[in-house]
Amino acid sequence: MFDQPLLDRLAIRDLVENWAVWRDAGDWERFATVWHDEGWMSATWFQGPARDFIRVSQEGFAKGVRILHFLGGTSIDLEGERAIAQTKMTISQRAPVHDVLCDVVCTGRFYDFLEKRQGQWGIVRRQPIYEKDRIDPVDPSATLRLDAKALSALPEGYRHLAYMQELIGYKVKRDMPGLTGAEVEKLYAEGREWLAGKAK
Repeated sequence: MFDQPLLDRLAIRDLVENWAVWRDAGDWERFATVWHDEGWMSATWFQGPARDFIRVSQEGFAKGVRILHFLGGTSIDLEGERAIAQTKMTISQRAPVHDVLCDVVCTGRFYDFLEKRQGQWGIVRRQPIYEKDRIDPVDPSATLRLDAKALSALPEGYRHLAYMQELIGYKVKRDMPGLTGAEVEKLYAEGREWLAGKAK
C-alpha cells in the first residue's frame, strides 16, 4: 500500500528542485513544465505571469545576466490537492557595481502556492521571502564604495541585491516580504487561505 501524502511531498520537492536547476541552466522548455497555465512569479525585478517570466529570463540569459539559485531544506504544508512549500534558498548575482565586478548573495525562502491537477503538481504562485543579503567584490583586493544614502533607502532583506539590480537597469519592487513585518504576515495569511481552499 502506497503512502499518497509522502508521494505528494516527494513530487513537490522534485518540482522545487527542477525549478532552480532548469532555470539556471537555461533549460526553458522543461522549466515551463513546473508551472500551471496561470502561474505567477514575483521577484525583486519582475512580477507577472510565469510565461512572461520565462521569456524575460531567457532574454536576460542570452545577454549574459546570471541570477543563480541554491536550495536548502523544504517544509511542505499539504491539504489534499493544495500545498504550500517553503524552501530555504540563496539567490546570487554577478555584475559590475561602480566599475567593480561584484557578487551579491541573498538568503531567504521560496514560498510556493501549489496545486495538483489531473495527477500533476504545479506552481500557481511563487513569492520569495528575502531575509538578508551581502555584496562582495569578486577580486578581494578591489575597493568598493557604495552610496550609503541610496543603500539605506532600500529594503533591509535585499538592499544589496536591489542596489546592484537598479544600477544595471532593473526596476526593483520595494515592498517584498522579509523575515518579519506586515508583508510577510500578509503572505502567511494568503497561504492559510490557499490551504483552506478559499483563494484561487
